[in-house]
Order: sequence, then structure tokens, then C-alpha cells
Amino acid sequence: MKITKKKILVTGGATGIGFALAERFVNDGNTVIICGRREVALNEAKGRVPSLITKVCDLSIERDRELLFKWISENHNDVNILINNAGIQQWMSISDPDFFKRAKEEITINIEAPVHLTYLFQNLPSLTTIMNVTSGLSFVPLTKTPVYSGTKAFFHSFTLSLRHLLKAKNIEVIEIIPPALNTDLGGKGIHDFAPPVSGFIESIFEQLEKGKNELTYGFTEQVSEAGSEIIKTSFDRINQIN
Repeated sequence: MKITKKKILVTGGATGIGFALAERFVNDGNTVIICGRREVALNEAKGRVPSLITKVCDLSIERDRELLFKWISENHNDVNILINNAGIQQWMSISDPDFFKRAKEEITINIEAPVHLTYLFQNLPSLTTIMNVTSGLSFVPLTKTPVYSGTKAFFHSFTLSLRHLLKAKNIEVIEIIPPALNTDLGGKGIHDFAPPVSGFIESIFEQLEKGKNELTYGFTEQVSEAGSEIIKTSFDRINQIN
């Protein structure tokens, strides 16, 4: 079924996959709210899609998450869909002097924030759907992004449990599982080799219209259903292990 005439909140919706999702949902006739910590990025997104509603919010701060939910409850209590998209990716080695500091940042943004938001928004009476953006690295970790890969594996597992736990509330849980795409995730230029976001978005929305709740594309379609041998081969390939 095509999603239209809904009100949707996209975290981290000013750039990358988040913005692409927001733009497509607007084009399909939905009202979309995006939040992020950088007002400049939010304003740029609104400049490209004027109907977007923006909200500055630093999801690494617990109080900001609570204030976001309070603001939604008071001003947009008809939000139907929460998309937990915001995330950061750190390319680093465990021997780096600032490894643990950066690891904590990833764990906070990629795990603590969406778990907290899910806990809060499940109590919004209008909510019917939660979409969690995980990663192909949920299944096959990239050793250059060891903590990021681990956070996405957690988020994949959490999403599977959440789908069962929220049945009683009639809240559907959908997992969006992107492969590497040509975005600035991890830093400018790192993913220039990857496919464009546009093809991914087209595929994701086709799958949504078919009623699927695990949305994959390319590499992630393969690994999400793969056995241990294929996963091992994929691990060796993406990490260039002979």
C-alpha cells in the first residue's frame, strides 16, 4: 500500500538517506517533519523542499529527546510514523587514542537515541508505524567501522524484538536495510564509489507498496538471507582478507 496523507517524523532528515526519504514522502502527499542538530543543514533541506517542517534537536542529549517528544505531543500529536534514521559512522582503529570517546558517541546516537525515542513515541496515540534504518553491516561487519557495525547489529536485533513487542499496540515495525550508498556518512568522499541514493529509494518504496517489512537493496538483499558460508565470504571480501 502506498503511504500517503500521513504525518511522518524523520530523525537525521536533513541529509543523506534521511533527506531522500523525507523528500519522497512529501512527493507522495505526506506531511514530513525532520529533526537534526545542525540548523544550517535543516534550513538547506527546507530550501530544497519548502513544505518540510524542521526542528533542531541534538539526539545525543537525553533531555533533547524528551523535549522533542513533548514538542511533537503538543504541536503534532497526529504523527503516524516515526523513522529512526539518525546515525553516525566512525572509521577508526581500536588503537586510536580517542577510540573510546568516539565509540561512546556512536553508541549514544546509534543505539541509545533510537531506543529512547521508540520508548517515548510508542505512547503517542496516533502512531501506527516505526521504521528503523539499520545497515548491511548489521550482518557483515566492516572492521574499519567496528563500533558502527556493532551498533547496527544491535539495532537489527532490537527491531526484530520490537516487531513482536508492539503487536499488541498495533504498531507496525519496518526495517530499512541500506547497503553502502553515495552519501557523506563517515565523511566526505568515503562512499563516492557506492550506488546513488535515488535507486535505493525507488526500490524501498516499491517494497513498501508491496507490504514488506524488511526493505533491502543490492548487497543487503543477499546478506540478509545468506547462510554462514556466504556471510564469511562477504566478510573476507569487504575487509580484503585473503
